[in-house]
Amino acid sequence: MDLDTLTCYFTQYGAIAIFIVVLLEYMNLPGFPSGIIMPLSGIWAARGNIGFFWVMVITLLAGVLGSWILYFVGYAGGRLILDKYLTKFPKQRPVVEKNFRIIQERGCFGIFIGKLIPVVRTLISIPAGVLKIHFVKYTISSALGVFIWNLIFVGAGYLLGDVVFQFTGA
Repeated sequence: MDLDTLTCYFTQYGAIAIFIVVLLEYMNLPGFPSGIIMPLSGIWAARGNIGFFWVMVITLLAGVLGSWILYFVGYAGGRLILDKYLTKFPKQRPVVEKNFRIIQERGCFGIFIGKLIPVVRTLISIPAGVLKIHFVKYTISSALGVFIWNLIFVGAGYLLGDVVFQFTGA
């Protein structure tokens, strides 16, 4: 998905488009990079199409919901689903194994830190579910990490987006 397509979706569907695209990104689906989605949401807020506060609420809710979905996939299906996932995406094995180590060594703090690391941040939810981390603690750890990640990227788009667009002639 390219920048023009995302801009078109955001313009046409507004907050719903932001929610759906961010949800899919947090579910680790290909084609939805946060490095584009989040700053574009911030730019959209800076241009007055939506309030910054609402972009943060929408992206936080979408991020937490996407994280919950992967958590419950891991919780319900455990190793079976994880093994099928790793068969389909073998390059993800080192990241998933790293996520298990982070959670086993650091618990919920590891989940929080994992939410701040590219690639790890979306995949850490599956091992958290497989390991059956306490759901409320998982949710708090995830929500804090999601909030900080989104704030950095949405905030960058809000503060710098138009400057970058003017500089590049976009």
